[in-house]
Amino acid sequence: MPQHLLLLLLLLFLLSTPPLIVSLNQEGVYLQSLKHSLDDPDSALSAWNERDDTPCNWPAVTCDPDSHSVVSVDLSNTNLAGPFPSLLCRLPNLTFLSFFNNSMNSTLPPDVSTCGSLHHLDLAQNLLTGALPHTLADLPNLRYLDLTGNNFSGGIPDTFGKFRELEVLSLVYNLLDGTIPAFLGNISTLKMLNLSYNPFFPSRLPPELGNLTNLEVLWLTDCNLVGEIPDSLGRLKKLTDLDLALNALDGPIPRSLAELSSVVQIELYNNSLSGGFPPGMSNLTALRLFDASMNELSGKIPDELCRLPLESLNLYENRLVGSLPESIANSTGLYELRLFRNGLTGELPKNIGRNSPLKWLDISNNQFSGELPASLCEKGGLEELLMIYNQFSGPIPASLGECQSLSRVRLGFNRFTGEVPAGFWGLPHVYLLELAENSFSGRIEKTIAGAANLSILIVSKNNFSGSIPEEIGWLENLYDFSGSDNSLSGSLPESMENLEQLGILDLHNNEVSGELPSGIKSWKKLNELNLANNKFSGKIPEKIGSLSMLNSLDLSRNEFSGNIPLGLQNLKLNQLNLSYNRLSGELPPLFAKETYMSSFVGNPGLCVDLEGLCDGKSEAKSMGYVWLLRTIFVLAGLVFIVGVVWFYFKYRNFEKAKRVIDKSKWTLMSFHKLGFSEYEILDCLDEDSVIGSGSSGKVYKVVLRNGEVVAVKKLWAGGVKKDSESADVEKGQVRDNVFDAEVETLGKIRHKNIVKLWCCCTTRDCKLLVYEYMPNGSLGDLLHSSKGGLLDWPTRYKIALDAAEGLSYLHHDCVPPIVHRDVKSNNILLDGDFRARVADFGLAKVLDSTGKGPKSMSVIAGSCGYIAPEYAYTLRVNEKSDIYSFGVVVLELVTGRLPVDPEFGEKDLVKWVCTTLDQKGVDHVLEPKLDPCYKEDMCKVLNIGLLCTSPLPINRPSMRRVVKMLQEVSPVNHSKTAKKDGKLSPYYYEDTSDHGSAA
Repeated sequence: MPQHLLLLLLLLFLLSTPPLIVSLNQEGVYLQSLKHSLDDPDSALSAWNERDDTPCNWPAVTCDPDSHSVVSVDLSNTNLAGPFPSLLCRLPNLTFLSFFNNSMNSTLPPDVSTCGSLHHLDLAQNLLTGALPHTLADLPNLRYLDLTGNNFSGGIPDTFGKFRELEVLSLVYNLLDGTIPAFLGNISTLKMLNLSYNPFFPSRLPPELGNLTNLEVLWLTDCNLVGEIPDSLGRLKKLTDLDLALNALDGPIPRSLAELSSVVQIELYNNSLSGGFPPGMSNLTALRLFDASMNELSGKIPDELCRLPLESLNLYENRLVGSLPESIANSTGLYELRLFRNGLTGELPKNIGRNSPLKWLDISNNQFSGELPASLCEKGGLEELLMIYNQFSGPIPASLGECQSLSRVRLGFNRFTGEVPAGFWGLPHVYLLELAENSFSGRIEKTIAGAANLSILIVSKNNFSGSIPEEIGWLENLYDFSGSDNSLSGSLPESMENLEQLGILDLHNNEVSGELPSGIKSWKKLNELNLANNKFSGKIPEKIGSLSMLNSLDLSRNEFSGNIPLGLQNLKLNQLNLSYNRLSGELPPLFAKETYMSSFVGNPGLCVDLEGLCDGKSEAKSMGYVWLLRTIFVLAGLVFIVGVVWFYFKYRNFEKAKRVIDKSKWTLMSFHKLGFSEYEILDCLDEDSVIGSGSSGKVYKVVLRNGEVVAVKKLWAGGVKKDSESADVEKGQVRDNVFDAEVETLGKIRHKNIVKLWCCCTTRDCKLLVYEYMPNGSLGDLLHSSKGGLLDWPTRYKIALDAAEGLSYLHHDCVPPIVHRDVKSNNILLDGDFRARVADFGLAKVLDSTGKGPKSMSVIAGSCGYIAPEYAYTLRVNEKSDIYSFGVVVLELVTGRLPVDPEFGEKDLVKWVCTTLDQKGVDHVLEPKLDPCYKEDMCKVLNIGLLCTSPLPINRPSMRRVVKMLQEVSPVNHSKTAKKDGKLSPYYYEDTSDHGSAA
């Protein structure tokens, strides 16, 4: 048969044969249903093909090799969103289930208990809400339960004491209240108990936890624990990690803790523990990390503690006395030693650092004396050397001039002498070098050219002499150069014109001469210029008036001549002193006032109609007129003062009478259980207690009789006041609208990052809102004031995360969702621990089911610099507007700059950041005051801020996603991992030295 006929017959046979039907098994059908029930923006489940006969080859799915039944589903880090898929419990042999770090929302249903085969359930880092299901304890084989980083609320169910096989229980970072229950001591199989960072009610640490003899990790940080540490914890012989930090525990460290022979790390910091150290600590042969800082411990540091193989010892901010035992120098693993703010005396051990990889040494604010050991950087890893406020003497060892790893050096306020080693000036990684208030001599060496990373140089109050080297102008990161009270001479190097990051230049009380550099206009970020009491001459440069950031200018007691530049009137100066120079001519009109007189005395050539400045040429001629005018002004002033006093007492009596009459007319509506009445609030509302005035009313600080403090907002009587910082609010919006919005929003929602509204008080013509009091005020006021230095990078990061979590709650967990509409740094309040709360809901709007506002707004609402670009032409309210505003706040935190600044010209902060990144790079964007060691983290957060401020709303991530991104770049992720695994990690360290040693 011809070949082509055979091919034709074969083709006809194939066409007539029915297709092979592949049927997905039942377990695959369940997983396909899971796929369709979840939001999968990253297509993580796209490879789950329903044409397969089994799901065993699908990503994230593992089957038993013999039965081919699904035993594991691991969907960690896949950005999935939606409710918990209970249908997974129909997989009969499922033992492992993880949705770690996703966006699973809603509540965890009670029928999760039908997953009867589960050994491992990980739902950490999601958005689950509601109460913990009591049915979880019905899972007979469950060994691992991790619900960390959700929004679970309420108490821990009683049934949790009935787990039969549970080894790991982690409920960290939720909203659980109630108390830590004693019945957890019944879970005899437990190896890890993690309950940290929950707002539990104040309660004692249950002694019953001592029954958990298999426990290896006990992590109860920030759980509102009070009272003494129970002795029963000494029975936990397998414990490797004990963390009771950030509580209110008191009393002594119990002796029984010295019996924890397996413990690797003990963290008791930030409590109120007192007394000395328990005897028998030599038994802790496995101890590597011991942190009992920020307590009230007294007595000496025991030698037996220092003989342990410690890697990290933190005992700062206690009441310790005596010397540091020599045995600490023999610890071969010691990389961290922080003892600042105690009463320690004596000399440092001579060999400290010789046998150990010392990285961080902070012994500031003690009474140590003697010379510095030459062995401090023997291993070549020393990064931080902080010794301010002690009594050290002698020279800096030459070996420290070769310590290339140093990044932060503070030797100020001691008794050091001699010349600074030449290599010490040029250490390549040092960003902070402080030598203030010692007796150093010699010159600032030219080797300083090698200190490419130097940002802060403080050498004030020493005996340095000679000229400032030309090489100092090569330090392009230099922000603060403070060299006052020395014997520096010569002129300022012309190279200093290159210091574009310079913010502070303080050289007062020296012998520097010559003229100011002609290129002073390049110091665009200069905030403080103090050259008082030197020998400067020539004219004051006209360009100094273009330094828009300049806040303080002191050129007094020099030899400046010529006219005072008119451009100085453009500056917003808090301090101006040009006295005792050789200036001449007339004062600029703005300064020709009595209040500025002391700023210009001692300049014989200046003349203005103010007594003490003119030379008195026409004094005799005008004496009669002056006397007459004085008499008239004195009499008028007396009449005015008497009238004001009379009116004040009349008005006060009237207000008191009015308050007594009107008290009965007040209506109180409470949203929480109160310990005060409306009358107690009303009695405290006087002008002396005003702490702020916003766009909608005045804010008062009220101290109640029980010692509690609250903030009271009294709304403006006529409507919403125009704020110089805010754009116009919607036309016709009045006080009642603001009041209704605040009550409607804050009266119903509960979240740790939303300011708490205690109650409201109303009458026919007055409305009061009573909030929790935030001691640190608003982020905007703190960040952009002289106190901005309190906000180091870890604090700024935590503020950003707190605010993001609050907004995410409004957008995703409230039904219906809520849009704030006025997100800005001034509406983010900070409590005593710098934890952030979103506040001021006077413009908030509720979205409908489609995610859109009830209607388009008639005009723009919001604040200048924070308003999303599309808002100007759509006037449509949605969550993308909040996300843009939050992005601006993030840029404020990273750059330290205002959202609108004259330096930007017609740009706002967003455009300035984008332009500067393109033209100069990221180093010109980041806040120069922040520790450069966080540069990588700051850059990551900067990118998040830029995503949030994308011009197109569709490109902005949701607030839920923003929270996830911020969590992923957290510098504490390493510490959480170390804690979770129960192992010591060199990354597990929360740097508090900046708060404790005047950093």
